[in-house]
Amino acid sequence: MKNSMVKNRLIWFKGNIIPVNDAKINVLAPTSQFGANVFEGIRCYWNKSQNQLFAFRLEDHLTRLISSSLLIGFDSKYEFQELKEAFIDVIKANNYKEDIAVRQTLFLDGFGNWSSKSPINMFIAPIPKGRPYPNRKGVTCSVSSWERIHEKSISPKIKCGANYINSRMAQLEAIKNKFDTSVLLNKQGYISEGPGSCIFIVKNNILTTPPLEASILESITRDTIIKFSKNDLKLIVLEKNITKEELYDSDEIFLCGSSMEITSIVKIDNYEINCDQKCKVTKRIRKLYFQIVRNKNINYQNWLTPIY
Repeated sequence: MKNSMVKNRLIWFKGNIIPVNDAKINVLAPTSQFGANVFEGIRCYWNKSQNQLFAFRLEDHLTRLISSSLLIGFDSKYEFQELKEAFIDVIKANNYKEDIAVRQTLFLDGFGNWSSKSPINMFIAPIPKGRPYPNRKGVTCSVSSWERIHEKSISPKIKCGANYINSRMAQLEAIKNKFDTSVLLNKQGYISEGPGSCIFIVKNNILTTPPLEASILESITRDTIIKFSKNDLKLIVLEKNITKEELYDSDEIFLCGSSMEITSIVKIDNYEINCDQKCKVTKRIRKLYFQIVRNKNINYQNWLTPIY
């Protein structure tokens, strides 16, 4: 899509579908000053042969959005059905027929402070989005010196704008040190997650990921991979604490998330992961994942919402 079309795309904003450049939020609103918002990043995948765009696990994302809104203390006026209808309406208004990513955000508007509960408004902003790190085998990664937020400081279960400052610090450090991204340790010193992505390792064909208690977001992509890896790929899947040493000694490592999709790590700190010889499990997982999200696997059609 041409850059001019991206800049002038339509978004859903406070009940109307308008050009993105016409959407204005006051600089003094708590969402601007304190990151007082909750959001979901939702992927939609185009199936050319079916002439259809499919939103992946839309209802699960919206359920988590409502949960985040509740946990952060918002008095939100938006019901589930309105969230869903607005999501579909704005994509249709743009007539997207390609892979897209959609940011759906509930934000604390008005002139209150960081402890205000209302007024809550919403925007939904779709944009064309292809694969992360295209034409690369994977990414380089460092173990961050920053610690992952935890339940006794600010809950990782809330997908809140302010929470992502933690990810920002880790990402900036990684880039400064010539890595693509990073992995954070939790308060107990175990592997937690990457900036906006969960992590899996493979050792001796066993798939392992940190448990929900490891200060991670309850990732929908993580849940997806666990379920189909057990049911379809017949892999042993463990949810347990992972040490930094286990990370270095992995046969395969990959990050996952709505934005990251499934992206191999080819280097962790100074340890090379040889994906030419290994990464067979990751490749199987990635292949099935894209079959599912594009409606090419009949077993998981209940995870898909057709847009048109």
